[in-house]
Formats: sequence, structure tokens, C-alpha cells
Amino acid sequence: MQYSGFETYEKSINNIDSTVVFMAKSGAGFSGEDFLVIASNGGKTGSQLGFKGEDLGGGKLRAGLIHENADVLRRLFPFTSPARGLKKIKSFGLGDRLGIATPGHIDLFEKKDVFPFFAQQSIRELNLTNRTYEDVLDAATFAVFREGYKKGFGADGDHLKTPEDIQYALSLGFTMITLDCSEHIKNDVTPENAPAADKHYADKYLNKTFNIEEGVTLVFNERELAQCAAVYSGAISFAADMYSRFLAGGRYDADFEISIDETVSVTTPLQHFFVASELLDAGVSFATIAPRFCGEFQKGIDYIGDVAQFEKEIKVHAAIARHFGYKLSIHSGSDKFSVFPAIGRETRGNFHVKTAGTNWLEAMRVTAMTDPSLYREIHAYALTAFAEARKYYHVTTDMSRIPDISTLKDDELKRLFENNEARQLIHITYGLILSKKAPDGSFIFKEKLYKLWKEHEGEYRDALVKHIGKHLELLQTRSV
Repeated sequence: MQYSGFETYEKSINNIDSTVVFMAKSGAGFSGEDFLVIASNGGKTGSQLGFKGEDLGGGKLRAGLIHENADVLRRLFPFTSPARGLKKIKSFGLGDRLGIATPGHIDLFEKKDVFPFFAQQSIRELNLTNRTYEDVLDAATFAVFREGYKKGFGADGDHLKTPEDIQYALSLGFTMITLDCSEHIKNDVTPENAPAADKHYADKYLNKTFNIEEGVTLVFNERELAQCAAVYSGAISFAADMYSRFLAGGRYDADFEISIDETVSVTTPLQHFFVASELLDAGVSFATIAPRFCGEFQKGIDYIGDVAQFEKEIKVHAAIARHFGYKLSIHSGSDKFSVFPAIGRETRGNFHVKTAGTNWLEAMRVTAMTDPSLYREIHAYALTAFAEARKYYHVTTDMSRIPDISTLKDDELKRLFENNEARQLIHITYGLILSKKAPDGSFIFKEKLYKLWKEHEGEYRDALVKHIGKHLELLQTRSV
């Protein structure tokens, strides 16, 4: 479809009666951004359909990629609205912190039998990137429309801790709420200092044998039960309260995830069983639980710990999830390549894995490859900002292991993204990098980066297909 002054994204062409709606990119006379075009051929005009924009004459309206127009797209074309997806056998969270990764994700998930959550952000990530949930959802909607992706996607309000934030995400149409219970978990309780469990817990669990499935049996002794009750009772009450207030009775059409992973203490299989059992007895309907697994699931790097022990424990965690009828969620799942085969195998392919910062790292890898000078500036700033960024993330980065980039040639910079310490340096400083301003209030890096990523969209898409594709391939490796 040819129109003067702009080029059409052919996959975006959709019809409503005698009106065509599609996305285009600027040509001569425009400023370079993507936008919507609504062309009436006797049908309703763009304004009549609800779009806001500039009348181009001849029955055409040019509509910017703003929230109001995203809302209209979601109303007119349901495939651009998020859907519930945790009931799918395989699901995968894609925390697009930049709002530009979804086209690359679509290139991959178009060919996979895995349900993607293109919109997935925590409040912490919103604050660090100066974004909103409107922006996160709209970026996914516009990308899905532009690419003609009609297989469905989800929107996850990730790691939410307050009623206000839950209401915020649900009111916009987010289809998954990840409830972060970390502030209600008592990490300082041990089997030795835990008060005796209440009688109703003792009656339900003490010295009773729970046959989960063949080869998996759980028994609570007095000390273990006391610790379970002391550590998790507050989190269970919090989850039950939030479920009752927002999701009970179908008030909102969204899946519920229980996150107990953002803690220093490992969730033992007994504790996992206790939490799930108590939630269900409290009438909470949830689709998945995210335990705190043994070892370290640090940001942007592979699993740290005893892989054999992880494999032993996830076998039991997966059995517990099957026993109660939900699936496991694996948080900070970016780049955990050494344990992906075990996750896929022990969950029998029924998993939800979340990634986020690895998509940002791939964008920065593209930066290093296409504009080495800009990357060197950012790397130097990240070294000065790292101490501040550590306040937000648990990492054990050894800065002495980061190569001195003054010794690296331009074509060697990409090797930094194979170095765990360099990956974490760039990973956790993303918010400070994107928000860094000059004295006059202008952004030092942000606008340059977005311009570069726009110019090299193809390279970024290819990088995401390769990198996230590796995650999926290993998760679906079921061999022992």
C-alpha cells in the first residue's frame, strides 16, 4: 500500500468495514517516528473511531503513538490487548525496560509454542526508567499491531507490594499480578528460635506424611512446622487479603502469582508445600508460585551454586506444584543456562520463566558493536554509578575482574558481554544510565541510545532472537 510521504508496515494493515488502519514510518516531510494512519474509504473516519491526530486530507488521519490511540487499538483490534496466559503449558516473561524489544521478541515467539508476556515490569523498574504502566502496555500494543502478531500476549504487573500498585496495573488491563510477599516474610526465624506452631497447624501437618507423587514424600516435624508458620504466616495473610480485594469473584480478569523469592532465605520444599496448602485453604486461587531456590539467581548471569543440589530440589518443588495444580515460576531467569534443562525436565515443560535485564544487555551489546565511542562513555559512567545501583540489586560483582576497556580494541568490546562482572556492571546501572542528565537538564545518554537503537533495529531484533532463543532451546531440552 503506497501513500505519499510515508512507508507502510505491511503486516499492520487491518480493516474495519470501509476504513483501513495501519502503521507507517516517516518519509519526506515528517520527523522520523512511527505513527498510525487511518484511511476512510467511505467508512468511519479516524476521529469517529476515536483516534486523536492530524487530518491529512482525503479521508486520512495521522495518529501518534500515544496512550489514547493505543486504547482505541485495543478496543478495535482485540489481538492488541493482553490476555491471560499462565494456564498455557509454557509461558515466558520478557521485561522490555526500553519499550523497543517486542518486535524482536515477536520474531522469535511467532515460531514458538510458548506464551509470551511482552509487557512485564516492576514498580522498581518503572521508577528507575521513568516509565509508567501505560507506556509499558502501549509499547507492547503498538509493536503487536505493527508486526501483525495475533497469537496472544500477556501483561504482568511484576513484583507489586501495595494495593495501590495492584489497582494501578489491573485498571489498565494487565492480565497478571505478581504479588511480592517479601516484606511479610520473616527471614530471621530459624527452627531453633521459632515459637511453637498454633494447634490448628499442628493438627493439619505435624508428623503427618504427605505423599506428593511417586518417590516424593514430605513429613513435618515440630521444629520445621514451627519455622514454616513463623516465617510465612504473614505472607499468606497478605496474599489472601490482596486476592480477596482484587481478584476474588472475577472482579478483574487476571492471573495471580505468589512471589516468595525476593528473600535471603531459601524456600525449602516443606515451606513451599506449607505456603501452597495454606493459600488454597484460605480460598486463594493462584496460577503459580515463585520460590526462592537454592543457590544464587543473580541478575544477567548464569546460576551460581551446586547444580546437582538445584536439580534435586527443583524435582520436589515441581512435584509439589503438580500436586496442587499450578506451575512453578522462575524469577531472575535471564541467562540461567546451566539449570534450564533441569527446569524444563522436572517441570515436564510446564513452567513460567521471567527475564528482564538480559534484553537491555542485548541492546547495549548492539551499542558496543555499532557505536564503540558511545559505549566507552557509558561504560566509564557505569563504573562511577555502580555503588549507587547496588542499593537496588543483590549482586556479588568482583569489579577487579572487569577488563580495562582502554586496552580493548573497538571490535573487542562485544567480548565484555561474555564477562559476568561486566554484564552485571551494565545490567544494574541501566536506570542511572538512562536518567543521567547534563546541567542544562538534557539527557546525556538516553536520546543518543534510542536514536542508535532505532537506526539498528534489525541488529537488535536479530540479537534478541538469538539470545532469548537460547533460553527457550535449553528450557525445552528434556534429556537427563
